[in-house]
Amino acid sequence: SKLTSLGQLEMTWRSRVHFHPLLVRVLHKSRIRYYGKPEKKMDMPYQAYFEVADGSGMMSMVLWNSLCPEWYNSMKVGTVLLLEQYAIKTSYPFKTQPTPGDSQMKRFATIEISLNVRDPPTKISIIPEEKVKPEWGLPEVKYRFITRSELDDLPNNHSCDVIGLVTFVGRAERARKKEHGEDFWLYRWAHAIDGTSDQPFILELFATSQPDVFEHIHPMTYLVCTQMRVVRDLTENPSSTIYLTTSNESQIFITGWHKGQPYTKDTKVKNFIQWTKTQSEADQMKKTVIGGYYPFPRPPDNFLKY
Repeated sequence: SKLTSLGQLEMTWRSRVHFHPLLVRVLHKSRIRYYGKPEKKMDMPYQAYFEVADGSGMMSMVLWNSLCPEWYNSMKVGTVLLLEQYAIKTSYPFKTQPTPGDSQMKRFATIEISLNVRDPPTKISIIPEEKVKPEWGLPEVKYRFITRSELDDLPNNHSCDVIGLVTFVGRAERARKKEHGEDFWLYRWAHAIDGTSDQPFILELFATSQPDVFEHIHPMTYLVCTQMRVVRDLTENPSSTIYLTTSNESQIFITGWHKGQPYTKDTKVKNFIQWTKTQSEADQMKKTVIGGYYPFPRPPDNFLKY
């Protein structure tokens, strides 16, 4: 059928009601948001953002309500979608923005694709990777992997992807979202090493929409975390408290989940796998720790500073 592109959509969307089908690749995926309120009677108040791209650039796509439980887990980073009967809306200005792996990619930020059960009922098809044709011109998923030795030079809030061997994982902890609210964030601390430094990556992992992965992070697993943000304490000794925290678009993968993921082609991932082959499992096992209370960033040495 006749296809349109994201670039054409941006130019012509105001003058149209019906749009030609779109062929796009998912580049980023946010966690699912629940926006239910006690006074509003909605069956499935869910929403999830994706960043999708074709040869012309990248645009946000929103999955609404009952389409979330039906499609969210199937739409992985790298998945190719054929979209028919979708709506176009002006962009929501306050949403989070992932950092694209390809800095040259054009971003269409004024509008977003809206996928709903009705008005109009969207038709979504997933194209298997082996049927994707090069002439469609869909971009590949690109990453920004860093090694532990590179981390110390990165600025606060820099976005990056990491891979490492887990040496410590803490218990799940909770933090209030608002001071007197009843909602909590669930998170856990982890350490991962990659052989490029004596220091591990210190990772603050908030529960993403991947409970099956979040709950099964354990020592000696190969952990991949994407769209992480650098956090530096810029006040005292900047190098002592550098760690990485998850963002709204972070994805986490552990051993058993890596097969077929786009990052397996990345050079730094291949280098890490080569390094693990030189390590003795028994030696690394001796250094691993699990559970317990992990105060971080550490409190100062004396009460006066505290």
